[in-house]
Amino acid sequence: MSFIAKIIGTGAYLPERVLTNRDLEQMVETSNEWIVTRTGIEERRIARADEYPSTMGVEAAKRALADANIAPEQVDLILVATLTPDYIFPSTACLIQHAIGAKRAAAFDLQAACSGYLYALSMAKAFVETGAYCNVLVIASEKLSSITNYKDRSTCVLFGDGAAACVISAQGEGLAIEAIQLGADGEQANLLMMPAGGSRNPPSVETLAQELHFIKMAGNEVFKHAVRRMESACKDCLDRIGLVEEDVSWLIPHQANLRIIDAIANRFKHLPEERIFKTVQKYGNTSASSVGIALDELLKKARLKAGENILLTAFGGGFTWGAAVLRSVGERYA
Repeated sequence: MSFIAKIIGTGAYLPERVLTNRDLEQMVETSNEWIVTRTGIEERRIARADEYPSTMGVEAAKRALADANIAPEQVDLILVATLTPDYIFPSTACLIQHAIGAKRAAAFDLQAACSGYLYALSMAKAFVETGAYCNVLVIASEKLSSITNYKDRSTCVLFGDGAAACVISAQGEGLAIEAIQLGADGEQANLLMMPAGGSRNPPSVETLAQELHFIKMAGNEVFKHAVRRMESACKDCLDRIGLVEEDVSWLIPHQANLRIIDAIANRFKHLPEERIFKTVQKYGNTSASSVGIALDELLKKARLKAGENILLTAFGGGFTWGAAVLRSVGERYA
């Protein structure tokens, strides 16, 4: 018996606090004009001191479960993509499992930086289509403000906090996960990383003094790799299922910054500008959750018809990257 994995419900959560470019002008040597010109970002959301990837993930998960009309007890597996977990261990997935009452579910975290949502989708698709699990809850949740250096204007203007979730199942209607293409290149790991905090450079007086517990990024180099890798992943993903650019209804790229989004858009000549979905101006780069937040917002705003194709793509530290094609199926898109 064959199964087709579908996203049957989505949800997202953004913290209430808004950090504007004007606010950043008071914190670091920068300006609204400088930030908007280089990134397209106007504001981002910042979690409260008592908000964490687990608590934000819980809120996104509840909304996704409600959208899918699935009870927590029906969830078989919880996958959480995050590079800012509450703890090194236990996993954030286990904390969320307890908080939502998904007592039957197995749970674990995975880490693929900004590509985490797509990596988790790939795993959920495999689990569902092999029949191993019926209902998989995917969550991507990040509190990047906890590892952002607000004295470094090259990075602090980029990042925000937030969470996204979706329910993957073979039952019901929604967005069929038609194809996923993933990639990685560990040779470039030093270009985007947090140097300390793990077992190689555990926390110490020295690592704290050297500010090694913050995001470090070689922006220009990351830009070049990101555009090339996301373009390649998108085209490979389309090729795998016999689609061409003209078959794409919506493109949701990783919301890293507007320059990267525009560079990707320029490589899709037949896709109108209004079909490139953007949230970066409102939320900044929320790492693993960025694609999921944008997907949830698109589904809440757009009136999709049956057979429309949504192309997702992301790129993150590692390096990791990926793309996925989702096709709308079922009566809700009639």
